[in-house]
Amino acid sequence: MDTLERRRTSRFGFEWGEVTGAVGDTVTVLPIVVAVAALTDLSLARLLLGFGVFQVVWGLHYGYPMSVEPMKALAALVIAGGLSTGEYVAAGLLAGGVLLVVGRAGALDRLAPYVGEPVVRGIQLGVGLILLRTGVTTGLADPTLAAVSAVVALGALLAGYRGLAPLAVLLLGGALAVSATGSITPRLPSLALLDPTTLSPSRDALGATLGQLAMTVGNAAVATSLLVGEYFDAETSPDDLSTSMGVMNLLALPVGAMPMCHGSGGVAGKHAFGARTATSNLLLGGFYALLAVVAVDAVAAFPMAVLGVVLALVAVELGRAGLDTDDPLLTGVVGVVALLTNVGAAFVVGVVGYHALARLRREL
Repeated sequence: MDTLERRRTSRFGFEWGEVTGAVGDTVTVLPIVVAVAALTDLSLARLLLGFGVFQVVWGLHYGYPMSVEPMKALAALVIAGGLSTGEYVAAGLLAGGVLLVVGRAGALDRLAPYVGEPVVRGIQLGVGLILLRTGVTTGLADPTLAAVSAVVALGALLAGYRGLAPLAVLLLGGALAVSATGSITPRLPSLALLDPTTLSPSRDALGATLGQLAMTVGNAAVATSLLVGEYFDAETSPDDLSTSMGVMNLLALPVGAMPMCHGSGGVAGKHAFGARTATSNLLLGGFYALLAVVAVDAVAAFPMAVLGVVLALVAVELGRAGLDTDDPLLTGVVGVVALLTNVGAAFVVGVVGYHALARLRREL
């Protein structure tokens, strides 16, 4: 049976693994979405609805468990205050446009080697360091509550559920937020088109876009393409994934969603938790839509100290991924430059350093 026939006969399944597998793509999504909604003026309901819609769209389109995740470099910068909301949205639109053009041109396979794996890992490490710094600062708003949250995370880690530790702390914060608000009032999300005058296509936004594109090329396109082939016998090219990410952002951002991408981590998470078909996407899309209706009131009351611990946990996972590199020195330099300056500068330093080192090694 060829790949296309296997996909056609197994697009949807109804085993319990599809339910548990849906959880695997929420580990970094929900903490980052809640953080962006809490620390910017973007609507939580619209952010969640964006993820819900595109979980369903890409599940139906690809026919296997495809991930939909935040663009983490951009999210980390807006959470840390390095980008304004207008710069954040402008950077997402710019990244979407570039991904669409590159994907349609079939250029991603040719461009990827020029970035270099250590550069991608360095950007991941830098984003992790930026989030860690923000998480520590935010957690200090209430050290006692942060300590309680850390104990909850430690409990999840000791029980062998490292990947679920951020969600465990997020649930604690959600329970405290609901308790503070007193009740949950379901409310349909309002839809409104983006006001173009709020966009801020600044130098910082451009630099952030460069850093995000480095991560997207390596993780959301090339690595994801390899993983879906390994896990689901699906032939999906990096250029096809680039095109779908471009379309997603150009359609979603004008109606209030946040910059989104695919990601090898989400695909691996879904697979590890049992997902094998697109049913997991449909279930997760419905879950996000439900949260968009019932969970909006709670975000305003979400404890910042708990959020700080969540961000720190997400930062550690990103940092771990960044340290899995063939060139620890270059990766470390890129990460530190991102932390001390910005991810755009780190990207430039990384690419120049990568090619300079490659040339030096050829000459020796």
